[in-house]
Amino acid sequence: MVAQTEGRPHRFWRWRRRQRFWIEMRPAIKSSNFGRRRVGILVKGMYELWGEGSSYDELEEAIRNYPDENKLPYLVAESTFKITVDSFGKIISFQEQNDRIRGLTYIPFKGRVNLKNPEHKFWLIETDDYGSNNGLPPVVQKRIFFGREVGAADRKLLPTYQLKSRTYLGPTAMDAEMAFLMANQALATSGKLVYDPFVGTGSILVAAAHFGAMTMGADIDIRVVRDGRGPDCNVWSNFKQYQLPMPISLLRADNNLPPWRPGLKEVFDAIICDPPYGVRAGGRKSGGRKLLKGVVGPYTVPDDKRTDHIPSTAAYSLVECVHDLLDLAAKMLVMGGRLVYFYPVLREDDSIDTHFPEHPCFKLIASCEQILSFRYSRVLLTMVKIGPYTEEIAETARLKHLEFKENHVKWLEEGNLHAAVFSQSGDDAAAGDSKFSKDSKPKYRGKYV
Repeated sequence: MVAQTEGRPHRFWRWRRRQRFWIEMRPAIKSSNFGRRRVGILVKGMYELWGEGSSYDELEEAIRNYPDENKLPYLVAESTFKITVDSFGKIISFQEQNDRIRGLTYIPFKGRVNLKNPEHKFWLIETDDYGSNNGLPPVVQKRIFFGREVGAADRKLLPTYQLKSRTYLGPTAMDAEMAFLMANQALATSGKLVYDPFVGTGSILVAAAHFGAMTMGADIDIRVVRDGRGPDCNVWSNFKQYQLPMPISLLRADNNLPPWRPGLKEVFDAIICDPPYGVRAGGRKSGGRKLLKGVVGPYTVPDDKRTDHIPSTAAYSLVECVHDLLDLAAKMLVMGGRLVYFYPVLREDDSIDTHFPEHPCFKLIASCEQILSFRYSRVLLTMVKIGPYTEEIAETARLKHLEFKENHVKWLEEGNLHAAVFSQSGDDAAAGDSKFSKDSKPKYRGKYV
């Protein structure tokens, strides 16, 4: 994502396995604008690498061999600088940090030290083999890096947008950090139009608007998008709170019955959403049980009752919801547009089923698992539109949906996910412990479900 945001193809980047670094294979960064560009939410910083080695002697040799024309502009007497020592997999004491900084005397710094607001920030970063005591994969070997910071994540971003200070919240409001990750995956930026068909209290659109995108949302509950909790506590209030551009529109709309006129296609640059799984909140679609079963016919709401009318709804399984979402995205996304959404999975033996919904118009480019409990995860899927939508494509997608529904997602029907999340494990049931037999109230499988 960072490579695409910066406008550089992936072939210029390589992953330094087990050392937590991406190395960009390109000349030294000379543009002062580079550091002002957006850096990924999970990226701590971007650095111009001056040297690296498995020991400080190797590091010194590498830095001395780094071209002077790339180093000297940042070491002049008129400049200010700061050196930060950081580590991964170990703790370096304050005294050790000072000793390491004093060991860099071979670098001809001529400027003044400024710890509060330096013009240039330099980083000395160590990785070490810390074993498996802290639960993280071990680092292959000790490595030391030195470089100049050219970009850093905005550390004030998440505290500013944290949910506990949000004006209008609902039970399924997306965590601020996750919303920003989703907006990044969708490449939300100025000039793009982002749509959320399950907008709720607008958490995802707030993140997209922060990055400059135009936003639009819909929800089946008219009380959420129109009323909120009053004129000063609604979806619009969240945008006012952060002084963000207001959404173009918030619709009362059903994902199962899209409101778009026939022939309207390729409007949105990205669709970002968190479909209802049936754990915290179940999906709903228009109609009501009696209407869907044919017991009653369609009706027209009288004009004098339309203002306060709340339409009847019926259960909406995730299988049907995801199929409708893919069909909507295939029609309404521009070519190259992105669909980013969460998809729930059950965990078996610490693994998940990697068969995800497919559509002929889309290519899956990323799947990132978020473990919510030992029985339940959700996977953030990122798909790119690679082909136009036609009636033939729609029929092919329908057949793919039926095959996928038959072979992979039987547990998603009729609230089975909810039962799996709240049910006792097999071991607990077999043990017959009096603690479980006396208390029949279902328990959450994890704190984040």
